[in-house]
Amino acid sequence: MTTAVIVLAIIIVVALAAYAGYLLTQVRKQEQLKAKLKQEQADAAKAKANELLDNIRYIANAMVEGRCELSEGVMRIVKLSQLVGISELVANHYPATFQHFEVIKEHPIKDDRKSLEKQTRMKLDFARMRSESELEVKILEEAKRLSELNPSSLH
Repeated sequence: MTTAVIVLAIIIVVALAAYAGYLLTQVRKQEQLKAKLKQEQADAAKAKANELLDNIRYIANAMVEGRCELSEGVMRIVKLSQLVGISELVANHYPATFQHFEVIKEHPIKDDRKSLEKQTRMKLDFARMRSESELEVKILEEAKRLSELNPSSLH
């Protein structure tokens, strides 16, 4: 083999090695970017969950202080816990709240409620009030605990 062919072969090998190194660097950058984006998404999700937990604590505290009606508070707390993805955990720790929610979850509100016949509205109101009176003490005890809720207590 001539020296020129050997030099050419070496140049080709060096060029391919350099290109492979460049590609590896690009792959590492992409992996780092993916990891960074994943971490940012996780941080954003955690921040949103903490905000929703703050809302749950605020509503529970308002219920305890009498600034929020029992049924409205229950509805909001359960819906927020569903958004956070902790409704099953919370349901196990706060059964009266979820028991009352099962009674009122299908009750229409606003214009839908106004469009109901008076007798139907009265039936729904009676079911809600009966559940509230039966569960009020337990729901308020649970609301007190919910007002102090922290994410670590759910695990």
